[in-house]
Amino acid sequence: MKTTTLSPAKVTSVVSGSIAEEIGFEAGDRLVSVNGQRPRDLIDYRFLCADEVLNLEVIDAKGVSHQIEIEKDFDEELGLEFETALFDGLIQCVNRCPFCFIDQQPPGKRETLYLKDDDYRLSFLYGSYLTLTNIPPAEWDRIAQLRLSPLYVSVHATEPEVRSRLLKNDRAAQILDHIRWFQSHRLQIHAQVVVCPGINDGPHLERTLKDLAAFHTGDVPTVISAAVVPVGLTRFRPDQDELVPVTTAKAQEVIDQVTAIQADFQAKLGTTFAWLADEWFLMGRRSLPPEHHYESYPQIGNGVGSIRLFLKEFDQLAQKLPAKVTPPRKVTWVVGNAVEHAFAPLVDRLNQVDGLSVDMVAINSDYWGQEITVTGLLTGQDVARHLSRRALGDYVLLPTVMLKQGDSQRPEDTYFLDDMSLLSLENELNCSVLSVASLSELIDACCGSTPSYMPLSRVAMSAKLNQVIDPHLLN
Repeated sequence: MKTTTLSPAKVTSVVSGSIAEEIGFEAGDRLVSVNGQRPRDLIDYRFLCADEVLNLEVIDAKGVSHQIEIEKDFDEELGLEFETALFDGLIQCVNRCPFCFIDQQPPGKRETLYLKDDDYRLSFLYGSYLTLTNIPPAEWDRIAQLRLSPLYVSVHATEPEVRSRLLKNDRAAQILDHIRWFQSHRLQIHAQVVVCPGINDGPHLERTLKDLAAFHTGDVPTVISAAVVPVGLTRFRPDQDELVPVTTAKAQEVIDQVTAIQADFQAKLGTTFAWLADEWFLMGRRSLPPEHHYESYPQIGNGVGSIRLFLKEFDQLAQKLPAKVTPPRKVTWVVGNAVEHAFAPLVDRLNQVDGLSVDMVAINSDYWGQEITVTGLLTGQDVARHLSRRALGDYVLLPTVMLKQGDSQRPEDTYFLDDMSLLSLENELNCSVLSVASLSELIDACCGSTPSYMPLSRVAMSAKLNQVIDPHLLN
């Protein structure tokens, strides 16, 4: 486990109307300690700030140290937002999984693209997945003491030799012992299995899901749910990595296999328990399961039921679509071609609005070398290539899942996975590009009187281009 030196937590913003604003906190201030204790991360900060009386040590943006005493209600938030959730550095992965997306990228991009997160704190705070292979005893004790539950665990296989082969780490063989630890402490996990054909599929997949389901018992089931996800490969992956892509036939095989196992789980556990990511149905040319199949959507972060939930939300919002938009407009909406057929009815409904023309452009990623691509993996180069010779209309809409945005939210501080900036894309297309973070923002951009964000003018953008910091130095 590798971490950096514990540093004061840098404040990036102060919530309006909060205690922190009233006291006079500003962006750039650094929180050193709370009641004499230096927080390691956002978890410590929240725990320490739950008291009614707080003594804060703060260094302001000018480097001047301050001692501040605060009296507040129990659990009342201070209103500080920080540069990072981890004040002592990221716990990085020590595994060498051949299917790891980090290792399937080309060299020379911004540094943060190559950070391998295997940090239990980010798992607890944000639902990122970890492998449990690099947690020392003191950190296991902290998980138990602070009741950090649920965590999200990349299992992949429960057979020791298969998991060690996948993670290229002998410690990976201890996965069932680790899950038993969670069980003994009455803590919970969500599990995921990335299926790599020829390695952990077939009988290995069945064994893994049934082993996990054995921990779904009692009033506090240790394993709450499991997601089955297809391996994603790029043209940049290392040679001789043992991996083969998921074909349509393999997707259909996995769907049939897991569907049968799900029926067994329903009969014995009263829940589906293990769900297939939407990608399986898109790749296998099969219809998505009905809404009730997903129960409470416990694996939505793994793309399990996300399309069904998206379409449900659209049906609700579509009831308030206007009959007509003024002035008339044409917009181009870019998505990955994996969702092309699923989203076609949505586009048909939008185009029933008088004066509105929505052209959904569903594209694959030549950058990654994928014939079928989810939206979040599309790069600026992919978008530019597919749109360069099209009539784009008034503006282009891009889901924010494709982008890494800086604090400013400006196009010159916003980048795709290939390090192309949103500003560069706009200049290349000679068309305004809007990023939309939700379905309501998409509809507002299509049907509202004026989109909530309009890009800088072409002249202003060009003037600012020379002021942009080298993107490889940005987070």
